[in-house]
Amino acid sequence: MMILGAIVTLAGAVFLFLGALGLVRMPDVYNRMQAGTKATTLGAMLFIIGVALYNQEFSIWGKAILLVLFILLTNPLSSHALARAAHRIKIPMTEKTVKDDLAQETYYLQDEEK
Repeated sequence: MMILGAIVTLAGAVFLFLGALGLVRMPDVYNRMQAGTKATTLGAMLFIIGVALYNQEFSIWGKAILLVLFILLTNPLSSHALARAAHRIKIPMTEKTVKDDLAQETYYLQDEEK
């Protein structure tokens, strides 16, 4: 189980690295947020599961499952909230953006107009 734990931990570290690389390489805040959130969510979950496999203690599994569930629920939610806030204050998108679905939804701007 220690070898499997090391492999899963290494896979998590690779995804965390790819998330950091995506933050540097992507052209605007929305793409950076997407690259960082997806890769770091999976990377952190794999890393925690790998550490739990490596330790081989039953008591660590409860904590690992709670941490994985917390990351699974909060990472995408916080990324979505940050992207909506960035769009609301009109942070520009890259010129390569083809479609802006959020621009058609004006319900959150109605309270500013009143």
